[in-house]
Amino acid sequence: MDTILKQGRLLFAIAIVVFGILNVICAHFQQASLQVIPWVPGNQFLAYFTGIALLAAGLSIAANFRARLAAILLGILFLLCVLLFQISRVAASPLDVGIRTCAFETLAMCGAALTLAGTLPAEGRYSRGWESVVNGLILSGRFLFAISAVVFGIDHFLVLGLIVSLVPHWIPGGGLFWAYFTAIAFIAAGVSIATKWLARWASVLLGSMFLLWFLLLHAPRIVSFPRSHDPDEWSSAFIALGLAGGSWICARYFLQRETKKTSRESEVACAVKAQAAPNS
Repeated sequence: MDTILKQGRLLFAIAIVVFGILNVICAHFQQASLQVIPWVPGNQFLAYFTGIALLAAGLSIAANFRARLAAILLGILFLLCVLLFQISRVAASPLDVGIRTCAFETLAMCGAALTLAGTLPAEGRYSRGWESVVNGLILSGRFLFAISAVVFGIDHFLVLGLIVSLVPHWIPGGGLFWAYFTAIAFIAAGVSIATKWLARWASVLLGSMFLLWFLLLHAPRIVSFPRSHDPDEWSSAFIALGLAGGSWICARYFLQRETKKTSRESEVACAVKAQAAPNS
């Protein structure tokens, strides 16, 4: 399973690179206000800056070159975007599902980036203060991702009609069934990730659901004219891909923790046996 979960980092990196390209394109055509993650205001300089930063981070993560540092800085960038630009919009329109979803999509990406950093080895020695901040951010990553998943589930219930309309007619079961199913799946996965109860399997299944969304719902839309020219369609599609990668990153994070725990328990058991052997 670890081999499959490792691909989560690649999926996440691809999405980040695409976000970077979209931000640069929108900045070039002075369309920075379009809905491209991480939803910076209509400012050409900010769009260029975030685009270049996202491109650098995505390529670094994909190439495994200073990937841990890139993931940490990426998580901080997403977190700053939420705190500086999006919280105020959510507070001003708390009942607007679209604005809330945008904010928590950015927060989920933040959580995925920070959790990714927790799966990667340290790349050098830093000051105690920096390491303390980094460790705190990494520990918060899964909670940010979990909270976002719960919010996505609640928002699905609030816009069931829209979700039903997005389900292709050829998928069996009916759109209403899948709308309810995905809403419940989001909430269950978020609770599981937050509480660590079956968290690895919940993350695997959540990532698989996002990946299916990308392949079955979004990919056909972004290759069809005129949607292929719409940055919003590309952004929505690669948010799904990025969150698929983020979910598998969470799964790998939990798998690594389980492996370390098992290894420590084995070492303790061996030490106890070694101490008891001379007395037998």
